[in-house]
Amino acid sequence: MTDGHPRMAESACEEVLVLDFGGQYSQLIARRIRECGVFAELLPHDTALERIRERRPAALVLSGGPASVYSDGAPELRRELLELDLPVLGICYGMQAMVHVLGGRVEGADAGEFGRTSLVLADGGGRLLSGLPHEQQCWMSHRDSVFKPPPGFVALASSPGSPVAALESPARGLYGIQFHPEVVHTPYGTQILDRFLREVAGLEQRWSPASVIDEQVQRVRAQVGDGGVICGLSGGVDSATAAALVHRAIGDQLTCVLVDHGLLRKNEAQQVVETFRDRGIRLVHVAAQERFLQRLAGVVEPEHKRKIIGEEFIRVFEEQAAKLPGVRFLVQGTLYSDVIESGGDGRAGAATIKSHHNVGGLPEDLDLELVEPLRMLFKDEVRAVATKLGLPEGIVWRQPFPGPGLGIRIVGGEATAERLEILREADAILQEEIRAAGLYRELWQSFCVLPVVRSVGVQGDGRTYAYPIVVRAVTSEDAMTADWARLPYDLLERVSSRIINEVPGVNRVALDVSSKPPATIEWE
Repeated sequence: MTDGHPRMAESACEEVLVLDFGGQYSQLIARRIRECGVFAELLPHDTALERIRERRPAALVLSGGPASVYSDGAPELRRELLELDLPVLGICYGMQAMVHVLGGRVEGADAGEFGRTSLVLADGGGRLLSGLPHEQQCWMSHRDSVFKPPPGFVALASSPGSPVAALESPARGLYGIQFHPEVVHTPYGTQILDRFLREVAGLEQRWSPASVIDEQVQRVRAQVGDGGVICGLSGGVDSATAAALVHRAIGDQLTCVLVDHGLLRKNEAQQVVETFRDRGIRLVHVAAQERFLQRLAGVVEPEHKRKIIGEEFIRVFEEQAAKLPGVRFLVQGTLYSDVIESGGDGRAGAATIKSHHNVGGLPEDLDLELVEPLRMLFKDEVRAVATKLGLPEGIVWRQPFPGPGLGIRIVGGEATAERLEILREADAILQEEIRAAGLYRELWQSFCVLPVVRSVGVQGDGRTYAYPIVVRAVTSEDAMTADWARLPYDLLERVSSRIINEVPGVNRVALDVSSKPPATIEWE
């Protein structure tokens, strides 16, 4: 363990550390490197040098960031990082910081470059860019530009606003690019990252879902020994994958607990019970609907709901654990995106977008030690692990569902049994129609929200005063950013008609067409 973060596959493969200077694409850099078969982890730019040395990385990548190297309080690049005898790739601000500290010239350009930009190679592109087209498109996001490389560096490319858009000093193992190779709008970006990883850093493709399984099986066995382990199942792919992975490691030492808190989707509890009991995994089904509704009575504020639901989950787990011999551990399906959004990755200045009941808000007197085998994985990586573990497709591709369930999708009011039933039925209709249209796997998430407001409508021969339902559907790669899905009009018409006609208490359906940022995916 390293500061609470398990270092993946330490004995099986080398890793790249991405030092975060505050860029909006920093997490995406780590994802792209992993897609090249090399494990990468995001750390704060000011991580102690001793900690970096202890990690024994194979290479460093310096992320972009919003600051100017000349601004007061701008993140500083310590020169010592460039003297660790490691290959280093600076991206955007990371390149500018490298140039600045090594004696090159960075200045504010006449105009910034944002979005698609034309890139022209110089002298064949050097070691980093050789073999790529002489002219190509890339994605820029900067105001300052490099006008002169540091001594010993060679300029590799230029763009209309960047006289030096890429540079390198192969003798020192230092490379920099002004554009963002990690975004899909840079067509040759993955090829450039792969060139840095393979030809510069000498890394092989050793990291994969299979290596994650093998490594985490060893780690879980080492952590829990012969202790008893309990796991809370929610029906989602995260908790299911964590449970299946831990079960592979320790077998019947694991007992899974499904807490039916009345906040699940339609028929979800039944599906989970059938799936896991069929796999021979010990499962306890706890009917706790009344208990949770009583705790949530009168609670409106969404963060308060999250904390109550999360705490009650833990209490139920503790009660179940007390009935089992030797239980000392609790498995949770925490993902890397959960850690990042909860400000729990240790990044300097990280803002808490929301707490997660499996990351933040745990009771201080929690009596169980956490086992989090997925803590360093993104969602797509979890799905790959789930497939390798043989979980059914219905679990593997189930869309993300918040730990607090439907309780936080009732917005502006308390979660009552009546409102939950309205929301559950509306959501079931939405999912049925999206599956029938063949769009389920194309969407990151699709769900209904019930705002606690009432509006006038006309149904039959009378006026109604009922709730609206808001349909939310987004596309995304990892939930760090998301765009609203352009669902077909005929699909939206069917969904609206069915919800209004089939769900009592609803007389209006609306569509959320906001992206993240500035909105979040969930409404709470």
